Amino acid sequence: MMEKLGSFIDQGVPFNTILEYYFYFIPEIIRLMLPVSILLAALFTVGKLSTQNELTAIQSGGTSFIRFTIPFLITTLIISLAAIYFGGYVVPKANKQRIFIEQNDLKKGLVYSGSNIYFQDKTNRIVTISYFNVKQNKANRVSVQEFDLADPTKMIYRMDAKQMLFDSTSNWVAKNGVERYFFNDKDSSKTFSKLTISDLNFSPEDVIQKQKKPAEMTLSELKDYAAIQLETGNNPNRIEIEYHSRIAFAFASFVVVLFGVTISANKRKGGIAIQFGINILLVFVYLVFMKISQAFGKNGVLDPIITAWIANIIFLSAGVFNLIRLKK
Repeated sequence: MMEKLGSFIDQGVPFNTILEYYFYFIPEIIRLMLPVSILLAALFTVGKLSTQNELTAIQSGGTSFIRFTIPFLITTLIISLAAIYFGGYVVPKANKQRIFIEQNDLKKGLVYSGSNIYFQDKTNRIVTISYFNVKQNKANRVSVQEFDLADPTKMIYRMDAKQMLFDSTSNWVAKNGVERYFFNDKDSSKTFSKLTISDLNFSPEDVIQKQKKPAEMTLSELKDYAAIQLETGNNPNRIEIEYHSRIAFAFASFVVVLFGVTISANKRKGGIAIQFGINILLVFVYLVFMKISQAFGKNGVLDPIITAWIANIIFLSAGVFNLIRLKK
């Protein structure tokens, strides 16, 4: 977060822009710190009751520990459901503004003329665009390449054009280019001043979307983008992992509170300080485990849903086990 400050100073970015940048960083910080802050709140409440023997008195009055934890779990469940919307829609909008400032003031993440926007339009077609003008819906220096379905290493068609516009009939119109056909080690070509292409499977909005970072996408956009990736023959695993991980991370508060409350209920030497240390360590292990599982998922070892939820499942199971053990 703070490493950008030096870059802002070096670039001579105005102070109000720097403040705006860090203002848009706040939602992301809240999303990341929410599980820890809720855990600490529950920890100090339960730990204090346990240290002062209030928890023992509550249980002596006939209230089971499971019943005692229900208000904590209901509260964190409501917070987790709200966190899905917050992390899935509020945070991406803030990230979009933050990344926009990075692109315009730090010149990071921009797609310049001369660099390539490339994507797979369908199983055997690749589209490359050197520069895309968002306001005019105009692509500059475009190349469309098609390959043999039986032999993906063999190119059968290529179209290069200086410009390509999206017209009112929802077709792309290429201008000032050349078409090449390759067949049996022979090729033919023809130039054109205008060529209407009706079978391209993307719109200007799709081109803009392909330049978006996952951090800028809402849950709905991630889901749609994963479907598009699958339709065009690309591997959607990374996008699906991002989608499911956002939902899974929203329930991190529920999981760590269930796990932490059961640990805090036991009196230990050192009091709340020791319980605090143990719970922070467990949260750290939980987050590291989540990142490791994501690495396996992105490499195709784990299913995207399992990748996103495996940490929650394991720690939730451990929390339920502790809860049952305390009941006995």
